[in-house]
Amino acid sequence: MRQNTMKSGFLLVLAAFIWGVAFVAQSVGMDYVGPFTFIGARYLIGGLVLIPCIAFLKKLGYGDDGNKSETQKKEEFRIGVKGGIFCGLALFISSSLQQIGIMYTTVGKAGFITALYIVIVPILGIFMKKKVSWTIWISVAVAVIGMYLLCITDGFSIGTGDIYVFLCAIGFSFHILVIDHFSPKADGVLISCVQFFVAGILGTIVAFAVETPDLKSLCAAWAPVLYAGILSSGAGYTLQIVGQKNMNPVVASLLLSLESVFSLIAGWVLLGQRLSVKEQFGCLLVFCAIILAQIPAPKKKKCYCTWVGIF
Repeated sequence: MRQNTMKSGFLLVLAAFIWGVAFVAQSVGMDYVGPFTFIGARYLIGGLVLIPCIAFLKKLGYGDDGNKSETQKKEEFRIGVKGGIFCGLALFISSSLQQIGIMYTTVGKAGFITALYIVIVPILGIFMKKKVSWTIWISVAVAVIGMYLLCITDGFSIGTGDIYVFLCAIGFSFHILVIDHFSPKADGVLISCVQFFVAGILGTIVAFAVETPDLKSLCAAWAPVLYAGILSSGAGYTLQIVGQKNMNPVVASLLLSLESVFSLIAGWVLLGQRLSVKEQFGCLLVFCAIILAQIPAPKKKKCYCTWVGIF
């Protein structure tokens, strides 16, 4: 169990790294196409990439249990498709709110407000009668302070864009919890593939309704679109789904929040943006929060936690 959890943690950190670098691709891509065109293209590409991956993984024996009957396999496939549809809806709504919000607010504010899902996930969990340890609550508080130091560079105020991005954070919180519900019951790669096609189709429909997508603009944005589609979507979200199988959803959200740290590092390395002392301290706090989240709290007699996700 410990080895599986460590592997899951590594997969989630890798997903966060891919998404962090993707901020550069998304920034460049928006220079050529609209937000819904970008969303539709990236997720359709992500879904197409995963089709051969599913066949390849089956040949390697991934998710294949010889003890399962045909009826059980069909039921698992049905649950996977159902889970993918719900995940796709949550992904499309969250991504759309984020893209629209960024148009009306600063990137720093958007990064901080989006990262609030690390707080929203355990709060939503309370309503679902799921308990978390006090060490995770402390790590969430430390992570929020770290995110503030990392992302907020000007005075904090609430505007139209901030509201959109906050709604996006709520959407990603539900996305994490939906994955937590379906991923143990079905093939994670199948869920990921279905969710991309759902999000991509919805994005394309809305793009043709409110934007003017054209092939020339997409070709001009081929590099960022392919990165966002193949790596950020195809690889990143699949790593998230597979990684969450053996991981506490609250701890998973903390690990995924490293996306903000990696985005700053990517901006420094790829775009020449330098980290201030405040931002470096914010990075340190976020990493400390991740470590703290892995420390098991002392157990009381006759007290059991329903979420287990400690390394």
